[in-house]
Formats: sequence, structure tokens, C-alpha cells
Amino acid sequence: MLLSLGSFMLSGCGDFLDILPMDQVVLENYWKEKKDVTSAMNSCYEALADQDVVTRMGVWGELRSENILAGSNSGVDLNELLKENLLPVNSMCNWAGFYNVINRCNVVINYAPEVEVADANYTRAELNATIAEATTLRALAYFYLIRTFRDVPYTTQPSIDDNQNYVLPATPFEDVLDSLINDLERVKNMALTRYSQEKVSNNQVIVPNDNNSRITRCAVYALLADLYLWKGDWDRVIENCDYVINYKKALYDELVQTDQLNSIGLYSIKDYKVPMILESKPGAAKEVGVAYTNIFGRKNSFESLFEIYYNGASRQENNWVANYYGSSSNALGRLRASDFLGDGFDTDKNQVFLSQRDCRYYESLQARDNTYVITKYVWENTDFSLQTPSNVSMAKCNRRSNKSANWIIYRLSDVLLMKAEALIQRGEADYEEAYQLINTVFKRANAIAPDGSGTSLTFEDYSGSKTQMEDLLLEERHREFLFEGKRWYDLVRASRRDGDTKRLSSCVIRKFTQDTNLIKIKLADPNYVYFPYLKSELKANPLLKQNPAFNKGEDSELK
Repeated sequence: MLLSLGSFMLSGCGDFLDILPMDQVVLENYWKEKKDVTSAMNSCYEALADQDVVTRMGVWGELRSENILAGSNSGVDLNELLKENLLPVNSMCNWAGFYNVINRCNVVINYAPEVEVADANYTRAELNATIAEATTLRALAYFYLIRTFRDVPYTTQPSIDDNQNYVLPATPFEDVLDSLINDLERVKNMALTRYSQEKVSNNQVIVPNDNNSRITRCAVYALLADLYLWKGDWDRVIENCDYVINYKKALYDELVQTDQLNSIGLYSIKDYKVPMILESKPGAAKEVGVAYTNIFGRKNSFESLFEIYYNGASRQENNWVANYYGSSSNALGRLRASDFLGDGFDTDKNQVFLSQRDCRYYESLQARDNTYVITKYVWENTDFSLQTPSNVSMAKCNRRSNKSANWIIYRLSDVLLMKAEALIQRGEADYEEAYQLINTVFKRANAIAPDGSGTSLTFEDYSGSKTQMEDLLLEERHREFLFEGKRWYDLVRASRRDGDTKRLSSCVIRKFTQDTNLIKIKLADPNYVYFPYLKSELKANPLLKQNPAFNKGEDSELK
């Protein structure tokens, strides 16, 4: 079975699996009670958190960008990918884990309605919320697939019978995208706004895990905004982003009634204010690291919209961050930061960071043994004094003692910058608001007060043309989401909009010191920005036709 690689296996979340062995879980015995739906839904999240899936979220979204070089024991497949030497036999082209997520979601969507009939304790509202969760997780999995491979086999039917036909042709990118949008528009207001109440303790917002690690209405709207961004429907991007922004503002207003939230500031953007976690400690502008510690260290922050949860248990130990970015026992992971990301920072000649006050530099990478190791996600907390680079000490920053870093899919900064991107594309009249959104993200990272005191960006430096504004947006997304699995997708999206790969190529080539002409030639082909289908998939499915950029060499017999 091509589209359902791996049978529907339920996680050990319900009492049912304590009674029957796994191989005796059959349809006749299942889908009778509310707990069966809960167990099945939990299995969808478990499949999403699988090492193969999250690893590919990172690999597909980062390795072909300019951010990453080979680290320690990278292995042949990663090294070939990092050299832009893509072949259909590379294991990173395997999409099985994502189709496993999709199939589990299809099963839930197909069978959960039966439980509403069978169990009076399972209400229509609960069913709707379940359908919204499963539909959103399925859309997220397909979204990763189309951004990586472009055209992919698409089905909403569950894999329950070996006699079913799973040999399907690839559905065009645009058709899959439209289907995902239609699905989410249908369920977006069926999702729960939150599962439990947020609380305030010692001026910190305590967010229950479920509110960020399960699908909420904000997560659906954030994914919809992203889908519309790739479709080019700018008004719908803005509409969905505004829902999230307004929800966070209302949540802040609700929380501030119970305590003084010194860790969150209201950043003014035109006629509204956006609450964001401050990077600096209250009353100590140079004492920084607060936002990083909350978002990446403690996890499930006020700004989080959806993140994949890891608790450090043995089943989840080998997550993406620990293996590829490094752990407490291994400073250098399989990957490291590209040299140009750190070079020249101490002389204000860095190609990425505009200011030595930018906390994201100190929090994301660190010079060690003549190379730059990746520290984003690896630090469990950051606490340092923001002086000049030569005076900054990270001695109070601690690496994780376990392998439990969550993997963040969407957070508030992403929504602000998606809205800014849509405003820029809408036209010159919206440039100033787009700039203010970008500057808000920049100001927070540079520990500038919400009222604007301190150095920030200057609108006149970028407002002269659409290209300047686009570059500003792309550069700010680069700084903000460094090593978060978004950079390659940002470059591909820009290329689709540009109609060529010039901007993508000029960014990517910065990390290479040899074979640059060959790499430029490869990247000039718009087909080459997508991954090839795995060779074994082509052999198993005669309806699946290889990306034309890879119908040669190693794959010549598959023309």
C-alpha cells in the first residue's frame, strides 16, 4: 500500500489496548465508546511526533537552505543533500511517516461519527472537535508533502482493506492546496479555542500542554493563513492572521486582570497592540533571554500556537533536536550552523544579523572549536547580559539535561510575519503596516522596549520598492526562524511567486565554498527546488512520474 505505509496502529492511550493484544484490535470490536476515539486521536499525534516524521520536517525545511552544514557523523544521505546532490535513492526522500499520519487521521474522520451514534456520552460538539483535530493534522501532513515534493498522491479514504486500490497518480500541487483550504474552512470553527485555562504565577503565564500541543482554533487559523500565503490570496491571509492576533490580545487582557504580567509587553502596531513575551527582564534592559527561555526552553509558551510535545520518555528520546543539533553530552550534532551566519558579527559585518544587540544570534548558535554549533532548542534556558559580543557570557545558560525539546510548528511571530508578507504583496498602501509588524519582531529580539525606545529598523530604508520590502521580510523571517525548519520553504515560496529561482539561489549559495557554478546550474531549474520521489515508490506505483529534474543519471531507467 503506497498511501498508507504502515497499518493503523493505536497508541497505548486507552484501556481497550490493555485488554486485547494489538493484533486483535479489529473494527468489529472498536469504535464503540468515546475512549476509543480518544485513543485513536492520540495515535494521530503520536504518529506526528515519530522520529522519522519530525526529522523530515527539519531536514526538508532546513538542509537545502543556507543555514546548515555537516556536523559530526552526518552520514552519506545527509551529506549528499547538503551538497545539493539529490538522488531518488536518498532515504530522506521517504515520505512513509507522513502518509501514516494521514491514514490515521482518515480512519478517525471516517469512524468517529459511528461512536456518536453508539455512545450517548460522546456528543456532537465533541465529534466536531475531533473531526477538526484530525482534519487539521491531515492537512499539516499534506502541506509538508506538497511543499517538499510539489505534486503528491492524495486521498481522504482510510486504509482498512488490503483489497483497496492504493496505486494513485500524483495530484497537482494547486489541487491539493485547494482541497486542504476547503477542508480547514469547513472545520475551523469546530475546533476548541482551548482545553484548559491559562494561569499566572510569579508574573509568568503557565499554559497547559494541551493548549499548544493539541490542535486549537488558533492552530487551524495559523495553518489556513499559511496555506493562503502559498495560494496568493492575500486578503484571506490577513483575515486568518488577525483572528490569531486578536485572540492573543483578548487572552492577554483576560490574564492581566489576575496579575501584572511583567514578562509580556504590548507592542503597538497601527491601531492595535500585540502582546509578546519580552526578551529583557523587567527593569533590566540588558539582562536578556526571557523570550527564548519561555518559548524554546520551558515550552508551551503564551506565544505558541502548535508544537509537537516530547516528555523525555524513552519512546521519545531520539527526537530531531537531540540527534541533529546536539545534546548535553555532545556539543556538536550531526549538523552545524553555516559559517557565514556567525562570521563578522563582532564587527557588525555579519550577513544576517543587523545589530550586535540581536539576542537571536547568541541564542541560536555559538562559536566552538573553529566552528558554529547550533544552540537553538538545545539551550534549556538563556540568561545573559547584552553587552558587546566580546563581553557577553553565556555561563548562566544551560543545555538540556534530557532530550525533550518540543518542535514548534507555529508561534505568534510566524503569524505577524505572514500578515506582513501578505500586506507587502497587496501593495504600496500597506507597506507601512507591514513594516511595523516586521519591526515588532525585530524590536523584541533586540530587547527594545514596546514603546519603541532604542534602536530599531527605519521604514524609509526599505519602503522604496516592493523588492526592498520583500527582502526585508525574508531577512527577518531568516533571523527569527533560524533552524526551525522554515527557511527552505520560505525560499521556495518566494521562487514560486518570483517565477524564477534567482533569489533562492543567491541565498543558498552563501554557504558553499566550492562547486558553486554547478550548484547554481542545478538551482536554476525550478523543478530542482523540489525533492525527487523515492526510487522504490516509482517502482511500486507506475502512475507516479518522476520530477523531470531527476529523470537522468541514477534514475535513468525510470523515465
